[in-house]
Amino acid sequence: MKFIAEINVMPLKALLDPQGKAVGMTMHNTGYTEVSNVRIGKHITLEIEAASKDIAIEKVNDACAKILSNQVMEGFEYTVKEV
Repeated sequence: MKFIAEINVMPLKALLDPQGKAVGMTMHNTGYTEVSNVRIGKHITLEIEAASKDIAIEKVNDACAKILSNQVMEGFEYTVKEV
């Protein structure tokens, strides 16, 4: 069976996000004064071949924890859907 995983990796809320801060300041300086608390992360899409959805979820979780995120500074969430 084939599955698609949609993964979002974001900086932990307790940590400063310098890229988000810079974009937020630029938005404010260019007239978007109603925008605040900009945070920038990564969106990753994977296709996974697995025998079941539970196995696909296990593989996605493992990949996120070991490769796709730095768990000291980032958190992740994902959805897995059968194709």
